[in-house]
Amino acid sequence: MQNLKTASLEVKQNQLWILCQQSLPQQQNWLPAHTVEQLVHHIHTLSVRGAPLIGLSASLLLALLAESGQSPQQLAIALDTLRASRPTAVNLMNNLDQMKLALAEPDIVSALSKEALRLVEEDKQLCERIANAGAALVKPGSRLLTHCNTGGLATAGVGTALGVIQRAFSQGKVNHVWVGETRPLLQGGRLTAWELGELGIPYQLICDSMAASLMGKKQVDAIWVGADRIAANGDVANKIGTYSLAVLAHHHQIPFYVAAPGTTLDTHCPSGDAIPIEQRAAREVMGVAGSFGEVQWAPEHARVYNPAFDVTPAELISGWVLDTGVVTPAQVQAGAFQPK
Repeated sequence: MQNLKTASLEVKQNQLWILCQQSLPQQQNWLPAHTVEQLVHHIHTLSVRGAPLIGLSASLLLALLAESGQSPQQLAIALDTLRASRPTAVNLMNNLDQMKLALAEPDIVSALSKEALRLVEEDKQLCERIANAGAALVKPGSRLLTHCNTGGLATAGVGTALGVIQRAFSQGKVNHVWVGETRPLLQGGRLTAWELGELGIPYQLICDSMAASLMGKKQVDAIWVGADRIAANGDVANKIGTYSLAVLAHHHQIPFYVAAPGTTLDTHCPSGDAIPIEQRAAREVMGVAGSFGEVQWAPEHARVYNPAFDVTPAELISGWVLDTGVVTPAQVQAGAFQPK
């Protein structure tokens, strides 16, 4: 396979490397993802994260394994193992469905490599279209609030919600960005803050619990988030804490937008109630870990509830910004996301 590099993925000499997102922003460590076991570990530990990026990394690895000589049977097992690595982010399933079709081609090696590279290029183009469609909704002088991380670190391109913010800023329409820290793993505090700084976009980092205060003081003009899965009725699964922001935005009459590629749409999932929500390890809530080490502040035997995602009902969403354009609440109610 040809060499390629995005903000978080690199194929070099027919091997896959991923930028460790647990080490950022203090360290930029590239980790080997040469085997299924290595990549699954990186996905479980969120060293590689972001719904689009997870799907792309799995697709690239599958193609590289084919080039290394693995049999169709071995590749099928690898595909199923990768598919099961994270249950909520549907991009992974959608991308691997495409790779599974390539497995049925006569020249498996060529077909898998071509499809994996096509998916990477497609994601870049999807991000561009999302950024352009979303930026058109941003009003001049906007103070925007975002949650988790939805930039180039999570995709092959400019990102989804953060890509919109970047594009709108380049058009002179963004004055300020509020960045929710995104407990418990601080993707906002570690990753989004770092990306905005690299882009030269003015921002301030806030604790998640500070958002209501800002909205009450009329310091937020719109909220932009990404998505890990969009159900057929418009309900959206995204990083835990998104639902809270949507409720607050509704109360304060602030637009709440979801930016995501069409690969995040799951027309076979009728509503948010049917979206599987990943439960993660208790230690993530009991303390904090990073390049600096690990600290635990909770009692040793504290009971913990730690869902990685929550579901925002469609009625709280002002618009879904996809690569195909902006979908309005009226269009969703009319069945825009229903199976064709």
